[in-house]
Amino acid sequence: MADSPKWLKIVVAGFVTGTIMFALAGPGRDASPPRQATAASPKRLDIPSLNMKAPLMKLGLSGDGDVELPPFEKPAMAGWFDQSVVPGDTGASVIIGHVDTKTAPAVFYRLRDVKKGAVIKILRTDGKTAQYKVDSIEQVPKDHFPAERVYVEDGLRLVTCGGVFDRKTHEYLDNIIVYASRA
Repeated sequence: MADSPKWLKIVVAGFVTGTIMFALAGPGRDASPPRQATAASPKRLDIPSLNMKAPLMKLGLSGDGDVELPPFEKPAMAGWFDQSVVPGDTGASVIIGHVDTKTAPAVFYRLRDVKKGAVIKILRTDGKTAQYKVDSIEQVPKDHFPAERVYVEDGLRLVTCGGVFDRKTHEYLDNIIVYASRA
């Protein structure tokens, strides 16, 4: 997809967004974003085995329907997709972070090193801590992103870029995805 024309990337992005919205709504269900079970929101991600603590910001959808990304100007910050459930509630919760910037590693630089069974903690604004254990980690091509598994299935998902960096398009060709279940 690195050498694809811009229109093809737009079509693929539209397809992925449509797939996500269908997966969230399903046949015969309302396509509006899922309601949160609590008024809380996540405020910090902690992965002790990586010695990583990161503040979390809310991410929504951009004007063209893509999931927003944390700003490159804040490389130590990750973002919670606010149309996913609050970590600790039942459903899919998605946190996204950059692997690096033009000049330095970013918050999820070492995410590919997390091991099965590792503990992930999410501190919430209501004072509770949601705790998860890593089930698996995978590297997938961006054009084969497993939208239903990430945005619908129960559990915490940490998503970043990875694999080969395409210098022409200035983007990674793959995603690194960590799947975790409530502990």
